[in-house]
Amino acid sequence: MALIATTGEPHVLVIAGSDSSGGAGIARDIETVAAFGLRSCVSVTAVTAQTHTAVTSVELMPAGLVAEQISAAFAANRIAAVKIGMLGTASTVAAVVSSLRAYPDTPIVLDPVLATTSGRPLLESDAIARLKADLMPLCALLTPNLNELALLCDAKTATSDDDVAWQAQELVSCGVRAVLVKGGHAEGRQSTDILFRPGRPPVRFDAPRLSGGARGTGCMLASAIATGLAQDLSLEDSVRRAKRYVFQIILGSADKARANVAPFP
Repeated sequence: MALIATTGEPHVLVIAGSDSSGGAGIARDIETVAAFGLRSCVSVTAVTAQTHTAVTSVELMPAGLVAEQISAAFAANRIAAVKIGMLGTASTVAAVVSSLRAYPDTPIVLDPVLATTSGRPLLESDAIARLKADLMPLCALLTPNLNELALLCDAKTATSDDDVAWQAQELVSCGVRAVLVKGGHAEGRQSTDILFRPGRPPVRFDAPRLSGGARGTGCMLASAIATGLAQDLSLEDSVRRAKRYVFQIILGSADKARANVAPFP
């Protein structure tokens, strides 16, 4: 029997938690990578029991097991990019850092999963400092929403472009090469994501704001960007394509918005 996955074709390594409902986490990551024609391999950091409205249980994987999964993924496949989601603990952050330092040329996209929508913490408070000091400098891109941006900067949630810029620059100063601040939690008719990079002007990515919604949009966006980088697209082109993809997914689940939304180029 022929092997389905071969070592020669590019893969995106997803380091994240599972979601039993399939609405977010690794399930979303894998389907997104597949939508762009690539294969995934995984390092599972946590197993969760949840519905589309609530998380009832979280079981964190041992940090050593997370590291072993990463090593096995790189040994088995040609990893062209890495997407990181939920990590859970400081020890897991340290294990991921130690594992990925061996692959400095592989682009890493970090979606900093810090809490559920309802506010349940998904990353230990003492892990945030290690995330900023050790993991973020390894990453090609960080993709926080406004709430995550504020938590990472120990500040109030930004309410203006100036606040967003100040907080994003705080993270850039930690050594991350680029920060994409997601505007999905903001207000207004446009949902605007802003890309910040050292020494370069910010780049805005606009789309009409939809009245409907879909779970796992942050997972999808980060995975789609990582897939673009794996396919040798530029960072800007990867973000633009990923935002268009997520927009179309949300549009498809927001039937009442279909007739009222302007086309997104």
